[in-house]
Amino acid sequence: MSYQLYRNTTLGNTLQESLDELIQYGQITPQLAIKVLLQFDKIINNSLATKGKTRISFKAGKLSTYRFCDNVWTFMLNDVEFREVQELAKVEKVKIVACDGKNMNVSKASTSDDI
Repeated sequence: MSYQLYRNTTLGNTLQESLDELIQYGQITPQLAIKVLLQFDKIINNSLATKGKTRISFKAGKLSTYRFCDNVWTFMLNDVEFREVQELAKVEKVKIVACDGKNMNVSKASTSDDI
């Protein structure tokens, strides 16, 4: 089973809303929607692991909170600068959820909007 973290992205939320609408109109079954979401989880995790080559560095002004539970690290950072080659972005608050990509036996749901 793959991590379900990416279901709370814009793409994941839109997929879930579309599937809910198709179920509501009787065009697909709930079981098919679950299969689609599981496939989405598998593909997005695999794609990011194999195709995501961009490197970004960041520096936080303050580590507000950190937690390690069920092999998942969660960091809440304040006053963060992200840097990619020439680009610089500053944000007030960031939540980082880091999972063990080699051991995908745990399913986790998270949102970046509840910071």
